[in-house]
Amino acid sequence: MENNNQIPASAGIYEFKMPKLGESITEAAIIKWFKNVGDVIEEDEILLEVATDKVDSEVPSLISGVVTEILYKQNDVIKIGETIAVIKTDGKVTSKKKQPKAQKKPSTPQKKPTPSFQRTKFSVPDSSLYFSPLVVSIAKQQHISFEELARISVSGNDGRLRKSDLMNYIEEGRPFKFAQAVAEKSGFQVPDLKFDKGTGKIVEMDRMRQIIADRMVFSKHTSPHVTAYVEADLTEMVQWRNKVKVDFQKKYNEKLTYTPLFVEAVAKAIVDFPMINSTLDEKNIIVKENINIGMATALPSGNLIVPVVKNADKKNLNELATAINSLSLKAREGRLKADDTSGSTFTISNVGTFGSVMGTPIINQPEAAILATGIIKKRAEVMEREGGDAIEIRHMMYLSLSFDHRIVDGFLAGSFLKRIADNMENFDSNRKI
Repeated sequence: MENNNQIPASAGIYEFKMPKLGESITEAAIIKWFKNVGDVIEEDEILLEVATDKVDSEVPSLISGVVTEILYKQNDVIKIGETIAVIKTDGKVTSKKKQPKAQKKPSTPQKKPTPSFQRTKFSVPDSSLYFSPLVVSIAKQQHISFEELARISVSGNDGRLRKSDLMNYIEEGRPFKFAQAVAEKSGFQVPDLKFDKGTGKIVEMDRMRQIIADRMVFSKHTSPHVTAYVEADLTEMVQWRNKVKVDFQKKYNEKLTYTPLFVEAVAKAIVDFPMINSTLDEKNIIVKENINIGMATALPSGNLIVPVVKNADKKNLNELATAINSLSLKAREGRLKADDTSGSTFTISNVGTFGSVMGTPIINQPEAAILATGIIKKRAEVMEREGGDAIEIRHMMYLSLSFDHRIVDGFLAGSFLKRIADNMENFDSNRKI
């Protein structure tokens, strides 16, 4: 590691800079300062501990002296090479190049507790707890929430969770994954109910079903879900499709289902309301440049997968039908590749395929919203005509939008959902294929 600390012109004042911690590391978070202003520090004595997305490291001082300034506090994220402290010295600075000591073991390691897989209660975690970028990165990959992290037994200094603690917890099967919180301050506790689960055939969940279960729990736990509903009159769309579907297949050699028509209507609405096409990154909202529509698709096994139509807003109806039919066929035959299921920015779940009138879908993380389309059903509706009200048979469908209320408010969600319904209802019945 290269020593990037420099001494200013005035002798005896040493600017301690954030050292290089690896070739690809550009910043590090301060976990803990071991010295305060006014403290004496010796050469090779640990000054602070830092964390990157790869490893936690203890950083030693390169000189002896007195700490006169500490420029950043715990949890601050600092660029490599920035001055983080000032040390007053006798003017002599070592020329040795010291490398931070990676993941030093505690001098008195604690005995690892025996995991209790029956435990279902825990205290609501302290919101001030700090987790290193490395721990957070692993937790995101494993769909582990901050609340679940707070329940893991720790071995780090000051109750800090280390990577080894997290990996041990994962290997133990994540015993607190489905635990429920106890509001101890109010005196109320969730009862430890001993449910009689009965007897019967045991069906072990396959790997995909386990992943789906984890993601659904993670999504509900992460995003405050709110669901809005509208009803759309699809009569014009239904009649047009029935009229042209045979000619469409002859001309393009593709079946014309309702899905490309739905995707088209949604993509147009996203163009009008781009904030729906976003995701939350801590305190920042990322509004996506591309509109990639995921389609929740049932597999022969009964599991669900979400193939993605990339740049849906830039495709015409024929291109949408071709992409959707191809992805659906790949899904049924188990030929989907990683690129086919990655990069979605908004998801549609057609629950009407299974005969459902409507649904309350769970958000496909890390997206901001998901749309469920119900069954298209003929119903007698009162229609306003020039000659007065009339009862007509219309093709009606319910649309339901589940959205993340952290970044999408009711006005945006309602306006977006209404725009989708308008796009469907105002379908051009004279449209050429």
